[in-house]
Order: sequence, then C-alpha cells, then structure tokens
Amino acid sequence: MRNFFIILFIFTATAGFSQSDALAKNYYEQGQFEKALTIYEKLSKQSPYRLDYFMGMVESNQQLENFNEVEKLLNEKIGDGRNFPQLYVELGYNYSLQNNTELASENFNKAIQALDQNPNFAYNIGATFQKYSLLDEAVSTYEKAMVLSDKMDFNSQLAQIYGEQGKLEKMFISYLNLIEKNLSFKSSAQRYFSLYTTEDPTNEANVILRKTLLQRSQQNPDILYNDLLSWLFIQQREYKKAFTQEKAIYKRVGEDLGGITELAYITIADEDYESGREIVNYIIENSFTPQNKLQGNQILMKMEVKTAKPSEYSEVEKKFENLLDEFGRNRETYQLQIDYNHFLAFQNNKKELAISNLKALAKEQLSPFQEAHVKMELADILVFDEKFNEALIYYSQIQKKVQSDILAQEARFKVARTSYFKGDFEWAQVQLDVLKKSTSQLMANDAMELSLLIRDNSLEDSTQVALKKYARADLLEFQGKDVEAIAILEDILTNNKGDKIEDEALFKQGQIYEKKGEFTKAEANYLKIIEFYGEDILADNAHYRLARIYEEKLDQPDKAKAQYEAIIFNYADSIYFVEARNKYRSLRGDAIN
Repeated sequence: MRNFFIILFIFTATAGFSQSDALAKNYYEQGQFEKALTIYEKLSKQSPYRLDYFMGMVESNQQLENFNEVEKLLNEKIGDGRNFPQLYVELGYNYSLQNNTELASENFNKAIQALDQNPNFAYNIGATFQKYSLLDEAVSTYEKAMVLSDKMDFNSQLAQIYGEQGKLEKMFISYLNLIEKNLSFKSSAQRYFSLYTTEDPTNEANVILRKTLLQRSQQNPDILYNDLLSWLFIQQREYKKAFTQEKAIYKRVGEDLGGITELAYITIADEDYESGREIVNYIIENSFTPQNKLQGNQILMKMEVKTAKPSEYSEVEKKFENLLDEFGRNRETYQLQIDYNHFLAFQNNKKELAISNLKALAKEQLSPFQEAHVKMELADILVFDEKFNEALIYYSQIQKKVQSDILAQEARFKVARTSYFKGDFEWAQVQLDVLKKSTSQLMANDAMELSLLIRDNSLEDSTQVALKKYARADLLEFQGKDVEAIAILEDILTNNKGDKIEDEALFKQGQIYEKKGEFTKAEANYLKIIEFYGEDILADNAHYRLARIYEEKLDQPDKAKAQYEAIIFNYADSIYFVEARNKYRSLRGDAIN
C-alpha cells in the first residue's frame, strides 16, 4: 500500500510539472512573459538541474529586457561546476542584444575554446549558434570539432549551413562526404541538391555541382559519381549526357541494364525520341537475356506508337506482328500484346480484332495479376466501343481476382466511370463513395472529382440533362473524338447557360483545345473561368493551366508569372501552390533554395 502511495505521488508530481511547463510555454507564446517567468522560476527552483526550465527563465527575462538579470543567471549557472559550455553562447547572445559586440565575441570564443576540453561539446554549442543564426560561429565550431577528433562528423550540419550562406561548393562537398561514408544517404542528398539545381545547365548551382562531381570522379573513379552525374543531367534534361554516364556504369558493373532502361523510360516520357531510340537500341544490342531484349523492344514500340502518323499505322502493326512471331504469343509477352491491342483499338480503328485477341489471351495460363491487366485493357476497349455492360463484367472480375491490390481499386473506379458514361449516375456515386476512402491518394482524388461533378450537378437539375451531355462529351474525348466533344460542350455553354456545370464545361473544353494545339482558344476559356468563377473550385486549375500555356506554348513569361503569382497569393491551399511558387521564383530569376 505504501508503494502505491509513493507511485501515486510521483505520478501526480510529474503530471503537475508537465501542466505547469505547458502553461508557461503557452504564456510565453502569447507574449505574457511575466506570467511565464513566474512559472519558470518556480519550476527551476523545484528542479534546479532541468536546463529547459532554466532557459525558460533566461528567455522570459530577455523578452522583458532584464538583461542584467540574465547575465547574473548565466554566470551563476556557468560557475556551478557543471559543463554547459553552450551557455557561453547564450551569454554572448545576451550581450549582443545590448549591442555589446566585444563581450559577445569574447563569450562566443570561450564556447568554441571549450572544444579543446571535449570535442563532443560541439553538438550543443553548434546547435545553440544555429538557434541564433550565428552561422559563421557554428561553422567554426563544427569544423574545429572535426579537426580535433576523427570520430566527429558534422558534414550534415555544415552542408545545411553552407547552403544558407550561399557557399554552394562547400555545401556539395559536405553532402558528398556524407554519401561516401554512408551510401544510403544518397537519395536524401539528391533531394537537397534539387533545392538548388534547376533545369538550366548554366545555373550556378548546376555548374558547381557538375564541376565538383567531375573532380571527385577524377580523384576517385567510383561509379557513385557517374550515378550522380547521370542524375544531374536528367534534371537538366540532357539525356544523351546522362546516357554516357549510365553506359560507363554498365561497362563497369556488368549485365545490369536497369539504370539504362529507367533512363529510356524517362527520356521517352519527356518526348526526346531521338535520344530515346539511341538508348533503347543500346539496350537491345547489349541484352544477354531474351527478357531484356523483349523489354527493349517493348519500349521501342511504345515510341513507335506515340510518334506514328496514320499513314504509318500498317507498318507499326507489322512490327508488332514480327515481334510476336519472334518472341511468341504467350504469358511472357502479355504486356507487349496489351500494347499491341491498345494500338489496334485506340489508334488503328480495329476494335473487334483487339477485343478478340485479348479474349484469347485472357484464356492463357496467366498469373492472377497478368490476367487482371489483360482484362483491364479488354474492358477499356469495350468502353471505348460503348459495350458498357460487357465492360462492367470484366471490371467486376478484376475486383474479385486481385482484391487487395491497387488494380482492384482502379477497376472499381472504372466501374463508376463507365456507369457515369452510361448516365447511371446513382450507381456511379455508390462506387465513388467507397473509393473516396481509397488508400491510393491519386485514386481517392479522381473519385472525389467525379463524385463532386455528379453531386453538384444533380441537386439543382433533377433531370440531369446538362450532366448527361457533359458525360457524353467526356466519353467522346476518351474515344479521341475531340471535335465532337467540343461541339457538345459548346451546346452546354449555349443552351445551359447559368447551370452549375458551366465552369466544368469551360474547363473541359479548354483542356481539349490544349490537346489540339489551339492554345488561344484554351486561353479564352480559362480566362472566363477566372472572371466568372474566380471563387469556385476550378479557379486555381484555370490559373495553373494558363500559366503553363503562357510559359511553354505562347512564350509570354510575364503573363505566366502573373498567373503563378495569383495562385501564391489567392489559393494557398491549392495542390499547385508549391510548384507555382517555384515557377514564379524561377521566372523572376531567383535562386531556388
């Protein structure tokens, strides 16, 4: 029983301290420094060895400009025989608040001199200097500690400070030192690099990083530097230079073409097809296994499909057939067959042949995931062919086949979208309500957007006439019938003026105009959204699309800057906020860090 009361007393006392500490912090944050000081004095008296309570007294007194009291407190604490050399920094800072730079410097130097006694003091001393943005002193602390003891490693702290000081070469060197000691830090370092580098190869940070990596590579020809140079060239969209580095890695490592294959996908995604073909042909020529060779040819065919003109479709079809003759029509080539039949249906106007091919492929001895992918493509083509009910059957089969996979969620979303295309908005909404809780953020966002579209445009119009037109336009765009889609959207804008769906119609039409390269028409649509629907959900999207058009298509950087600025100042919760801020600074000529 006695032990119980002791435990209860300790628990009650601890809870009391925690509550008092929280109250003091709250008073301090609200600017009620006298109240905060009273509590900190009491706490410090009860727990004289708690440095955080002591610093609460110090900081509260400083806010009240009781500098002599702070000096007295700090000198007493320094002289009590316990080693807190960071308090010299606090004392120096207290003098600097009184513009006594001589005594401030004297105490800062005392703190740094304490490292001679124990280099481990650098952790607290350096952090205290950083707390007050005394960066030169923090650098001196960390650099001295590393000289005094080879066990000390402050490259991470130094890199951060060098970046803040604009000492880019020293910053990059510190990060590279960290990577050399611990390769797992590479991805983190690349994230830091990206805060300073840009797409522009002539940007100061890019030039310095490239020079530093080349120097390191000459001193120590490790593939780490080839890898980082490749990463830098990719950021600069200089894919041929990145390819040179990846080839150097491949020649030293051996059979692994993974880095080159990844570069091929990046290059093609950025539509640099000339470099892409060169890279893919290298993959094919140097493949040691049929699988690698097949993968290279698949990438090559994706490029062929993307760049082919209608007059070249028969030649593309022949290339697919030749590859399937070479590698076989089996489970190993299922992805190539999916790509082929997607091309047949969506580009070469051979939907029935594609459907027949995929139904035959689905009957092969495929894994559950392979079968799900095949049936997903088959269902998509059936939707494209407006065979909605049959498509829904396949989407439902996918959900059962791979229940716990993201593919099942994708299939459910496509059930909702297909029901929406059909005009069955109620069933679509049921599926979307489930998907809004999806573990996939992208899927949840897509579900939310479609759900809002249906719900917002069903409340005021029980007949859903305008929504049915919009869904039809959506389907026509999915089918590649852009002219017909634009016409239906124009009908909505003319005959359903004032309906809630008007801004959606303007935005969708603007997106299609962009796809067709009719940028001035897209511009007009987005400007209407900003003028008439500036408070609605699509306004930030319209600003962002306009900015991209001005920047990338119409070569009007000042107008682009104005649109990015509008997002920054008016739409702080926009998903485009961070990118808009970076783009704005870049167009203004700022160093991005």
